[in-house]
Amino acid sequence: MVWGIGMALQEATEVDHRHGRIMNASLQHYHVPVNADIHAIETIFVEEEDTIVNPLGVKGMGELGMVGIPAAIANAVFHATGKRVRDLPITPEKLI
Repeated sequence: MVWGIGMALQEATEVDHRHGRIMNASLQHYHVPVNADIHAIETIFVEEEDTIVNPLGVKGMGELGMVGIPAAIANAVFHATGKRVRDLPITPEKLI
Protein backbone atom coordinates (compact mmCIF):
# COMPACT_ATOMS: atom_id res chain seq x y z
CA MET A 1 0.00 0.00 0.00
CA VAL A 2 2.83 2.40 0.81
CA TRP A 3 4.35 1.73 -2.60
CA GLY A 4 1.08 2.72 -4.33
CA ILE A 5 0.72 5.88 -2.23
CA GLY A 6 4.27 6.87 -3.08
CA MET A 7 3.69 6.25 -6.77
CA ALA A 8 0.54 8.37 -6.77
CA LEU A 9 1.76 11.32 -4.71
CA GLN A 10 5.55 11.54 -4.49
CA GLU A 11 7.71 9.46 -6.82
CA ALA A 12 8.91 11.09 -10.04
CA THR A 13 12.01 10.89 -12.19
CA GLU A 14 13.40 14.37 -12.82
CA VAL A 15 15.15 14.73 -16.20
CA ASP A 16 17.42 17.55 -17.35
CA HIS A 17 16.36 17.78 -21.01
CA ARG A 18 19.31 20.00 -21.95
CA HIS A 19 21.83 17.28 -21.15
CA GLY A 20 19.59 14.19 -21.21
CA ARG A 21 20.52 13.37 -17.61
CA ILE A 22 18.38 11.93 -14.83
CA MET A 23 18.64 14.36 -11.93
CA ASN A 24 17.51 11.99 -9.14
CA ALA A 25 19.15 8.75 -10.23
CA SER A 26 20.02 7.59 -6.70
CA LEU A 27 17.84 7.00 -3.64
CA GLN A 28 19.57 9.96 -2.00
CA HIS A 29 17.60 12.39 -4.20
CA TYR A 30 14.57 10.25 -5.08
CA HIS A 31 11.71 10.92 -2.67
CA VAL A 32 9.88 7.80 -1.46
CA PRO A 33 7.39 7.62 1.43
CA VAL A 34 8.66 6.62 4.87
CA ASN A 35 6.98 5.93 8.22
CA ALA A 36 6.56 9.65 8.95
CA ASP A 37 4.65 10.10 5.66
CA ILE A 38 2.33 7.11 6.07
CA HIS A 39 0.38 6.82 9.29
CA ALA A 40 -1.96 3.99 10.35
CA ILE A 41 -2.78 1.36 7.73
CA GLU A 42 -5.14 -1.51 8.44
CA THR A 43 -4.35 -4.74 6.61
CA ILE A 44 -7.02 -7.42 6.22
CA PHE A 45 -5.98 -10.97 5.35
CA VAL A 46 -8.14 -13.46 3.49
CA GLU A 47 -8.31 -16.59 5.63
CA GLU A 48 -8.00 -19.25 2.97
CA GLU A 49 -5.48 -22.06 2.63
CA ASP A 50 -4.62 -23.00 -0.94
CA THR A 51 -2.19 -25.92 -1.19
CA ILE A 52 -2.47 -25.98 -4.99
CA VAL A 53 -0.57 -22.67 -5.30
CA ASN A 54 2.35 -23.90 -3.17
CA PRO A 55 2.98 -26.47 -0.41
CA LEU A 56 2.71 -23.87 2.39
CA GLY A 57 -0.74 -22.72 1.28
CA VAL A 58 0.18 -19.03 1.23
CA LYS A 59 -0.47 -16.48 -1.47
CA GLY A 60 1.58 -13.45 -2.42
CA MET A 61 0.28 -10.48 -4.33
CA GLY A 62 3.35 -8.26 -4.75
CA GLU A 63 3.01 -5.71 -7.55
CA LEU A 64 -0.38 -7.02 -8.64
CA GLY A 65 -2.10 -5.68 -5.54
CA MET A 66 -0.48 -2.26 -6.01
CA VAL A 67 -1.97 -1.54 -9.45
CA GLY A 68 -5.27 -0.05 -8.28
CA ILE A 69 -3.93 2.17 -5.48
CA PRO A 70 -2.73 5.14 -7.60
CA ALA A 71 -5.96 5.01 -9.61
CA ALA A 72 -8.04 5.04 -6.42
CA ILE A 73 -6.06 8.01 -5.08
CA ALA A 74 -6.48 9.87 -8.40
CA ASN A 75 -10.24 9.26 -8.25
CA ALA A 76 -10.36 10.50 -4.65
CA VAL A 77 -8.50 13.66 -5.69
CA PHE A 78 -10.95 14.14 -8.57
CA HIS A 79 -13.98 13.78 -6.29
CA ALA A 80 -12.46 16.16 -3.74
CA THR A 81 -11.29 18.86 -6.16
CA GLY A 82 -13.17 18.33 -9.42
CA LYS A 83 -9.88 18.25 -11.36
CA ARG A 84 -8.83 15.06 -13.15
CA VAL A 85 -5.05 14.47 -13.03
CA ARG A 86 -3.84 11.79 -15.43
CA ASP A 87 -0.09 12.23 -14.97
CA LEU A 88 1.54 10.83 -11.83
CA PRO A 89 2.62 11.95 -9.31
CA ILE A 90 -0.31 14.14 -8.33
CA THR A 91 1.19 17.38 -7.04
CA PRO A 92 -0.39 20.66 -5.88
CA GLU A 93 0.95 22.37 -9.03
CA LYS A 94 -1.11 20.02 -11.21
CA LEU A 95 -4.27 20.88 -9.29
CA ILE A 96 -3.93 24.65 -9.71
